[in-house]
Amino acid sequence: MLSPLAFELPVFVLGLLFGSFLNVCISRLPDHRSIIKPRSHCPKCKQTIRWYDNIPLLSWVLLRARCRHCKTPISWQYPLVELAMGLWFLEILSLVFTLEMDNVHGLPGPTTNDFIGIAAFAILGFLLIGLIVMDWQTHTLPDAFTLTGTAIGFFLVCVQAIFLAPGEDDIKLTPRHDLRISSPGSFAAKGNVFLTGPEHLVFGRLAAIVGAALLLLAIRAIYKAVRHREGLGLGDVKLLAMIAAFLGFWPAILALFLGVILTSVYAVILLARRKADATTHLPLGTFLSIGGLIAALFGGPVIAWYSSLL
Repeated sequence: MLSPLAFELPVFVLGLLFGSFLNVCISRLPDHRSIIKPRSHCPKCKQTIRWYDNIPLLSWVLLRARCRHCKTPISWQYPLVELAMGLWFLEILSLVFTLEMDNVHGLPGPTTNDFIGIAAFAILGFLLIGLIVMDWQTHTLPDAFTLTGTAIGFFLVCVQAIFLAPGEDDIKLTPRHDLRISSPGSFAAKGNVFLTGPEHLVFGRLAAIVGAALLLLAIRAIYKAVRHREGLGLGDVKLLAMIAAFLGFWPAILALFLGVILTSVYAVILLARRKADATTHLPLGTFLSIGGLIAALFGGPVIAWYSSLL
């Protein structure tokens, strides 16, 4: 029997490679630069970085966090983003192991939709980790991540709808709420299905995206009407819509709640240290992205627990 390390190490390395690519996106997308050309180079001396100086984590350590040519310090951002992606991929592997163990214990094995969900989980982590850093550094949330991410999330939901089993996820009307058509030319109902599974999944997720965006747009409009200045960027609206596209409405609301709480704590710390005032722009997108990661990992149990209290 193979050791778990035989799977974990390659997956972790794969995550590091994606983290290295994510660093390229973080450094270029806010400035609307190509992520393909030119090749990776030192931002100070412009020297092209050789492949052996671009090995995730390892090169940073061997170079002692300095450019080989001009000795300019290399930011901690690079190894931290790579490490974060490596750990996120290990979490994905743990989800795969959980599904396989269910199969071993006689429970239904992983389905096509399970693997589509895992792919969505991986993509969402890539996007949110990148947006955490980009908003923190530049106070921008590029459309290349938010709008593209929304489209990808919704597309994956549509693909999942294709692979639903017959009757799976249907919304059915009970006899007490059955709809009866009595107009001329009406026909007898052949069941009490209100929405089929694919309709429920696709339209429900579309409603989640629109609802999450409209909620923040309303908050943005109210704030502007009361304070007569912008208090919330459209990038934050697009970000919440992206989270809803991948996770659904209530996990997106959980991400929003956590993001607001974390932003408030950060604001209090800045005010206490006299490094901010009432007009200071705060990176809500960073904390909203952190909330999205937490919602992706723990949203289901948290929402179920909260629902049980109602």
